[in-house]
Amino acid sequence: MNKKIIKVGITHGDINGIGYEVILKTFADERMTELCVPIIYGSHKIALHNLKFMELPPINFKIISKAEDAVEGKVNLINCVDDNIKVEFAQATSEAGLSAFKSLEAGVADLKRGAIQTLVTAPINKACIQSEAFKYQGHTEYFEKEFGENGIHKSLMIMTKDTLRIALATAHIPLSEVKGKLSKELVNQKLTLFNTSLIRDFGIIKPRIAVLALNPHAGDKGLLGDEEEKILLPAIEEAEKQGIIVFGPYPADGFFGTNAMKHFDGILAMYHDQGLIPFKIFAMEDGVNFTAGLPVVRTSPAHGTAYDIAGQNIASEASFRNALYLSLDIVRQRRNYQEITANPLQKQYVFKSGDNVKLDLTSEDIND
Repeated sequence: MNKKIIKVGITHGDINGIGYEVILKTFADERMTELCVPIIYGSHKIALHNLKFMELPPINFKIISKAEDAVEGKVNLINCVDDNIKVEFAQATSEAGLSAFKSLEAGVADLKRGAIQTLVTAPINKACIQSEAFKYQGHTEYFEKEFGENGIHKSLMIMTKDTLRIALATAHIPLSEVKGKLSKELVNQKLTLFNTSLIRDFGIIKPRIAVLALNPHAGDKGLLGDEEEKILLPAIEEAEKQGIIVFGPYPADGFFGTNAMKHFDGILAMYHDQGLIPFKIFAMEDGVNFTAGLPVVRTSPAHGTAYDIAGQNIASEASFRNALYLSLDIVRQRRNYQEITANPLQKQYVFKSGDNVKLDLTSEDIND
């Protein structure tokens, strides 16, 4: 197999949601297998059930036992869950949660050993998937545990569509805990991770980052809260010393209301809904969730299991397809970044103590 061809692992998520529907609709377009080698971690029987139940275009799966057996030009599938699990569209069941975890576990194992280059995860039900093996608020936290190398790498949740990129200082925690979690150190850490990802993963040479305020009106100089003065401004100043181009803190309502995001390459929100409500207004149908900060690439569609429309053949595959595209783009961008930064030029020191030559801008020879 061509080494430049990217093997993309795909987890099937919650089988009672729209995971299989958006996966199957994506690969109904045969051109998708020209871009990558897809490997679905799931169940051939459940995939066929979805095809038949919703009368989706047929797909000729290549059943394989391990990722190394994947075939170019085919939709490869590894059976890693119990085929006898009953699909109950729109129902939250422990069986579906176990199936989602088994798929995720298999995909992560192959990602760890380099058998695949990226993993795209279909949506899970966070309540159903909870078990002794999975005690996390979501995919992001699970991936940080699996690939964080005991704290060496920290994750950053980035929601993205085109040039809109919103990262979260705090992610899946209750709103009542946000204030206690925020600190100068945390915000600075997230700004550093964000800046690095914008450069390494998105290819932006000098990214401009906006920081959103925690409080209404950015605290109104302490009248509505002092986190801006005590936490955010010091964090911004520290980031600037590190060479990060950062601005703020901006009141979130005015920032999005005036379309100010068009002036920035990235936006750091303080908590989940502050960032995701405006993001989903702009990009609910085709946005992508990217887990930055880790040595591996993981993306997912920006939506959830969508039980309300599961099994009805009305779900849009646009977000899942874009998650697949982005995962490929980031893998390639990281390869390029590694190549161009592998052997940096040595800094040249020039002795200038005796250099008193003045440049004559009036000279006719200036452009010669």
